[in-house]
Amino acid sequence: MDDHRSRRSMGNRARERQMVRERRKETLNVLTGSGAIKEKLSSISFPSARRQAGAQRFNLMARDALWYVTHTPQLLFGLIAVAVLIFLIFIGSHVFSGRIFPNIWALGVAVGDLTVDEAAAELTRLWDTNTRIKLVDGERQWSATPAELGLILDAQKTAEAARTVGLAGIPMGYGVQPVVSVDYLTAQSFLLDLTQSTDIAPQNATYAWQADSLQGVPGTDGRMMDVPNTVEALLDNTVVMVENRRIDLVMETLPPDVSDPEDYLDEARAFVNVPLTLNGYDPFLDQTISWSTNQQVLTSWLEAGETGLTLRESAFAPFFEAQTSSLTPAPDGTIRYLDPKETKDKIRESIQTLSSTIDLRIRYREWTYTVERGDTAYRISRKTGIPFYLFTETNPGVNLDVLSPGDTLNLPSKDRALPLDPVGYKRIVVDLDNQSLAAFENGQVVFRWLISSGMSSAPTSPGIYQILNRDEVASGGSYTLCNADGLDCGQWEMYWFMGMYEVVPGLMNGFHGAVLLPNGAYLGGGNVGAPYTFGCVMSENSNAERLFQWAEVGTVVEIISSEYPPQSELAKMVKSGQI
Repeated sequence: MDDHRSRRSMGNRARERQMVRERRKETLNVLTGSGAIKEKLSSISFPSARRQAGAQRFNLMARDALWYVTHTPQLLFGLIAVAVLIFLIFIGSHVFSGRIFPNIWALGVAVGDLTVDEAAAELTRLWDTNTRIKLVDGERQWSATPAELGLILDAQKTAEAARTVGLAGIPMGYGVQPVVSVDYLTAQSFLLDLTQSTDIAPQNATYAWQADSLQGVPGTDGRMMDVPNTVEALLDNTVVMVENRRIDLVMETLPPDVSDPEDYLDEARAFVNVPLTLNGYDPFLDQTISWSTNQQVLTSWLEAGETGLTLRESAFAPFFEAQTSSLTPAPDGTIRYLDPKETKDKIRESIQTLSSTIDLRIRYREWTYTVERGDTAYRISRKTGIPFYLFTETNPGVNLDVLSPGDTLNLPSKDRALPLDPVGYKRIVVDLDNQSLAAFENGQVVFRWLISSGMSSAPTSPGIYQILNRDEVASGGSYTLCNADGLDCGQWEMYWFMGMYEVVPGLMNGFHGAVLLPNGAYLGGGNVGAPYTFGCVMSENSNAERLFQWAEVGTVVEIISSEYPPQSELAKMVKSGQI
């Protein structure tokens, strides 16, 4: 029985070998062919026929191999075993080397085949150098780094999460969510700063020219970022926003205060039909600079407010910046400017009153002084026209008794000495060298006479000041007038007093007439023409009364000397003797 089965199995294998031999013969017949086929082959170029024959041979061999494998169970099982072994080796190599399996992604980075540490390093590099987050409001976009937004990537945990995924990435790929946290205060601070760019103020109704007719333009809504809700959305959807590299800002719509321009259209027409002139006055140089603009620009400044026409600040800003930039520094190098709030307030007032002229004040910024050889703090004070107590206030902690060439000292704005609105058409010039006074109105001399200034122990400070107060009779004193018994110590009366600067807070020098001393005599015997006073500028009593009646609070006083040269053209004329 067994012998019969063995002979049958051998017969089957013999038949299979015979069939393989017959297939090979058929293949050879096809390749060599009969006469008809040979004729066709002869008509084909050798390289082309060679390629076709090679392709046919490969296909036949592949079919033979497949048939042989599928009909030879031992070989089939062997191939499967080899494939399983290769797969197990592949898995083992990743498991024991600590590498992440292939086709795993995080933050758009392929981390497959990397160790956890390598993946963490690559994610950190990408996060720190190449990642930017878009912040979007409709068609408007801004961008920021993760650090600016307070986004903190835990690259190590993200890489470890990719490691735990295993083979899930084969064959379609697998994305691991990054582990990201948010620093609330950093995100909030950044978004608050960003509001300067994102927020659009609502626009009240305005006015514009259409052909030759002034027409109203309805108001428009504004937009404002809702920072708390934007931060909240970032906290709730951190991973999604990071993976998309996008944050949609939460915005609010802000309606304008006034949408309808028609209520104030007539006032707008009246205002823009009269040319507007802005006069900037510099009280130190006694200089006026005028600016004007055309009707189109003037119209752009207007908007409808809740109680009437007002200034549209955004449209006025370019004009204001241009005029401020046009102001050249003063001869001593100090920077001049227009105060924005003061300027806008006066223009609003002009719009409401329909006035055609606006008077502005040109102001001065703080400045510095470089110490020269021979300088002392006292000399610098007199040279710059800055009262000594203001000079010391501006340099706290500086030993002004020890100065070296090249030292830099701070000086206050010159405006500190002119705290009131200046009276631009009146000016008093005092020449300490010639002990004279000249008063001007609209550039013309109205008074001129001799004076007495402070003696050497209490000199009058040169500089540019203004009339600060007025008193028909004022009191003063000095310890130098005390008698031997200590009675009547330094008290006197001054007639027609007008204060102009403080020597120290609470003690003021100014103009006055006769000074009645405690002993009943008059200071200097009532005479003028030489330094007699304790820092004030004294005129004969009748002249002092005339000056008192003429001068207004705010009138500018320019005190010149060999230490402090003339600043205005009028003072230069006085110094040169032309007046």
